[in-house]
Amino acid sequence: MRWKLELPEARIETLTIGAGAPDFGNLLGVDGERYSLSSFQNKRLLVLLFISNGCPTVKACQDRMIKIQRDYSTKNVQLLALNSNNSYLSPADTYAEMVLRVQEKGFNFPYVKDEDRTVARAYGAVCTPDVFLLDEERRLRYKGRIDDSRNPERVTVSDLRNAIDDLLANRPVRVSETTPFGCSIVW
Repeated sequence: MRWKLELPEARIETLTIGAGAPDFGNLLGVDGERYSLSSFQNKRLLVLLFISNGCPTVKACQDRMIKIQRDYSTKNVQLLALNSNNSYLSPADTYAEMVLRVQEKGFNFPYVKDEDRTVARAYGAVCTPDVFLLDEERRLRYKGRIDDSRNPERVTVSDLRNAIDDLLANRPVRVSETTPFGCSIVW
């Protein structure tokens, strides 16, 4: 006897540029605080970074994420890292492992667990890292990659920084979409 397993087609709709940010709330951060979209209402720009602990691309970008927050914090820009990976299928992404990662790397931005992947689905995040830049009105202005290389010495285009700079200068984002690369979110 042969068994046939049929799975429904996985479709993830990505938020479109200019769309309002889907609200989220009550996400537990590794600092023990609960975060929602409104937690950042006093920030001019909000960068949502969907990341994971085990992905080599994320590991390679962590110092750059820390530097982006450091460089832009005085300009009222806030990064928020979200881990949406299924902890059962990806043990490196448990809450306890997230706490360890923050202690190891010294993240200077909140790192929260999107336990049921609701936020990842709402935004259409597909991999880690996957970036969503929201303006003051919490409309999506950029989505995609942090920059164009996993290797920090080979970066030629800093897409996220360019998008942040455009918005801070009150210009339209010149390149509003790029293709993210890294590891698939573990659903």
